[in-house]
Amino acid sequence: MADQIVEHDGVKLAVDTHGDGIPVVLLHGLTATHRYVVMGSRSLERSGHRVIAYDARGHGRSAPAPRADGYDYVDLSHDLEAVLDRFELDRAVLAGASMGAHTLLAFALRAPERCAGLVVITPAYDGHNVGDAVRMERWDALAEGLRAGGVDGFLEAYGRPTVAPEYEETVLKVIRQRLSAHEHPEAVADALQVVPRSRPFESLADLSAISVPAAVVASNDQADPEHPQAVGEAYAQQIDGARLVLDEPGRSPVAWQGSQLSKVIADVAARSEPS
Repeated sequence: MADQIVEHDGVKLAVDTHGDGIPVVLLHGLTATHRYVVMGSRSLERSGHRVIAYDARGHGRSAPAPRADGYDYVDLSHDLEAVLDRFELDRAVLAGASMGAHTLLAFALRAPERCAGLVVITPAYDGHNVGDAVRMERWDALAEGLRAGGVDGFLEAYGRPTVAPEYEETVLKVIRQRLSAHEHPEAVADALQVVPRSRPFESLADLSAISVPAAVVASNDQADPEHPQAVGEAYAQQIDGARLVLDEPGRSPVAWQGSQLSKVIADVAARSEPS
């Protein structure tokens, strides 16, 4: 089934579901939509997984939060819980990128019994950067650029990507595609100011409480400096038994390759099944 709606906290979340088998829930990053986790790949469905992917509140086809400040990780993790409840899933494998990664970790620490496995893709929160004034000013500028000038205003505020030259064109193209996919860009602007100021957990040490099969996908800094590889490595060190997935030299990031990322998710799903 596809194009379903889950209502929670006054928000209508747009959800796509496909396939049968081990349930996997996909959570996207800030300014993205559900299509930007496994990049449209259907590998998981073909390999025997029930895939549930939804647009976060205010993103894609989902409705805005009832309040401009209603985009913190408490709100986002309760939305995830509502999706699990709606599809009567006691447990599921959760896979999320950036904001989605932080959301599933906030949920996993609050409700570990509902998590069969975790795939943490390009995390950025390091336990300290929420209080960085310069960083917050940049997020505010991006939000105001989007409000005032739409996609072009956002890109003007964003400036030239600080990536290796061979990735620059791809990064700008994907940003434009992602931002053009939202029905409520003003809500995305609100999220741009709230999400970076929210803490999914207090410190990286909290992650040591996680005891389910897990993988952490960390992109190299030349391709994605806003999600430092060192942060992903630190997450993998804290989560007991987590598999760390790094990019191969000379190849585009695993996080950008839907089929490769799907293999990582399928591996965690296989490890989550009782032997």
